[in-house]
Amino acid sequence: MPTFKEAREFLLANRTNYAAAMAGFKWPEPVAFNWALDWFDAELARAPESKDRCGLWIVDVASGEETRLTFAELSTRSNQVANYLRGLGLKRGDHLLLVLNNVAPLWEIMLAAMKLGVVVIPATTLLTADELADRVERGRAKMIVADEQQIPKCAGLKLDGVVKITTSDKKFDGWKPLGDAYKSPADFKIDGPTNADDPLLLYFTSGTTAKPKLVRHSHRSYPVGALSTMYWLGLKPGDVHVNISSPGWAKHAWSTFFAPWNAGATVLMVNQAPFNAKGLLGVLERCKVTTFCAPPTVWRLLIQEDLKASKLALREVCGAGEPLNPEVIAQVQEGWGLTIRDGYGQTETTAQIANPPGQPVKAGSMGRPLPGYRVLLLDPDGMPAKEGEICLDLNDERPAGLMQGYADDQGKLAGINDRVYRTGDVASLDADGYLTFVGRADDVFKSSDYRISPFELESVLIEHDAVAEAAIVPSPDDIRLSVPKAFILLVGATPPTKETAASILNYTNTKLAPFKRIRRLEFVKELPKTISGKIRRNQLRKVEYEGSAPEVTRGVEFSEKDVLG
Repeated sequence: MPTFKEAREFLLANRTNYAAAMAGFKWPEPVAFNWALDWFDAELARAPESKDRCGLWIVDVASGEETRLTFAELSTRSNQVANYLRGLGLKRGDHLLLVLNNVAPLWEIMLAAMKLGVVVIPATTLLTADELADRVERGRAKMIVADEQQIPKCAGLKLDGVVKITTSDKKFDGWKPLGDAYKSPADFKIDGPTNADDPLLLYFTSGTTAKPKLVRHSHRSYPVGALSTMYWLGLKPGDVHVNISSPGWAKHAWSTFFAPWNAGATVLMVNQAPFNAKGLLGVLERCKVTTFCAPPTVWRLLIQEDLKASKLALREVCGAGEPLNPEVIAQVQEGWGLTIRDGYGQTETTAQIANPPGQPVKAGSMGRPLPGYRVLLLDPDGMPAKEGEICLDLNDERPAGLMQGYADDQGKLAGINDRVYRTGDVASLDADGYLTFVGRADDVFKSSDYRISPFELESVLIEHDAVAEAAIVPSPDDIRLSVPKAFILLVGATPPTKETAASILNYTNTKLAPFKRIRRLEFVKELPKTISGKIRRNQLRKVEYEGSAPEVTRGVEFSEKDVLG
C-alpha cells in the first residue's frame, strides 16, 4: 500500500485520466498518521516551495477586510492554540464543540485539535439554544469554542465542567478569551502517536426526517478519505479554491479544509451576509480564483447575473449538496464555457460519485464512482438493479472515507456491517456506468403504480422562467393513490396567479410523460429547509396528508383542473 503522499501524488498525476486513476489507486495504509502534524506541518508549512504560500485567505465583502495566513503561520498559530487548550485541561479523546463562522480561528482550532488528538464537534452558528444543548449533552463536550453571538444562547445551558472559550475581545463571566492562546509557546510537543482509527470528528446530521444522528469519523476517514474529494474537485498545488459552505457541515470539511490542503491549494473564503451574487463574482475575478464549488441554491442565483461580464481565471467549477438541474448547467456553460461537474457524497463519507476533470459529462448525471469507492445499486432484497439504492461494496476493502459508524450517547458505534453500506439514496445506472440521482429512498413515490422521482420533475420546473425553486411531493388522490404536487418559490415579483400556474403547467406538460404530470401546485414564499439548505420534503408531505406542518406557511394553491380545465 502507498503512503498518504504517494497516493496523493498518484491522483494528481492522473487528474484527468479517469481510467488510470480507477485502475491504479490504492488507499494509503491504515497506519499511525496525524494529518495536521505529518502532512500540514511537515509538508505544507515546511516545504521550501509552499511554506510562504498563502494557505488561508478570508475576504469580508461588506467591510472590505481581508485575512491572509501562510501555511507556516497557520502551523505556528495552531501550535499556540494547541498548547493553550492543553493548558486548560483538554486532553486526547476529549470532545470540543466548535461553533464559529468562517474566521481564521476555526481553521487554527481544527488543526490544534488534531494535534492534540481531541474530537471536534463542528456546529453551525445558526443553531438554537435547544440544539446547542443537544450537542453539548449527546456530544459529551468538555469544551466549547464560540463567538460572541453564541454566549446568550449558552446562558441557560447546563455547562457544569465545560470549559468555555470565546473569540470575542470583550470579557464575559465564565468565558476565557481565545486571544490569550497566541501568547503560548510556538513549539508543540506530542503526547503520543495518533492511530488511524482514533476518533477525530463527530458530526450531527442535518435531520431532514428525524433527530440528528451522530456520525463519527476518524483520523483516517476524513483526512485521508478526502483524497477522493480532491480528485473530484480537480485541485492542483497553487490553486485558489472557493467553496460556498457554512461551518458545521461535512461539505465545509470536504472543500474548505481537507481537500484543498491535500492538494496544497489556497482556501479562499468569501464572507457575505446576506449573500450577493454580484459581490461573489467580483471576488472570484479580483482574487483570480481557479476552482469553485457551490450548492445548487448559489448556482441558481449566479445565473441571474451577466456571467459573460466577469473576467475569470476559473478552470474547474463544481456543484454539490443536491443534484443540479440541467438548465443551470447549460446557462453556466453558455456564460463561462465551463461545465459544472456534479458530485455526490454524504456526511457519512467523502465524495463517492462524481464527474472528474476531463471526462464527458452527461446531462443530469452525477457521474461515476471515484477512485477508492466501489458502488453498487441494490434493490430492497439486496440484489443488483439498474435502479436501486446506492451502496458501497465493503467486501474486499473498506473505503478510507467511510465513517466509523453512528455513535450513541455513550459513544458506542453502530450502523455499518462488513459487506455493504447503504446510503439511503436511489440512483439509476446507464450502459456507460454513469449514475443519475433519483431521490432519497423515502422521497420516491408511486402514482398510478408508476415510480416518480421528485428530482426529475423539479428539474423540469426550474427551467421555467418564473420558477426560482421547487419541491415535488405526493398528494393523496382517490384514483391514482397519489399525484405529483409542486411547492413553488417564484422568481422576483412574479404574481402567484392562475395565469402563472397555467403557464407553468402548460410548459411542464410538454416535457413530462402523462403519468409524471404535475397535477397540483402551490405558490409559497419559502420552502422548509434544514440549516444546511436541503429542502425538507417530509414537512411538505405532512401538509398534504395531515393538513399542516410546523415549518410550512401555506400559499396559493391551484389544481390542474382549476387551471387547464
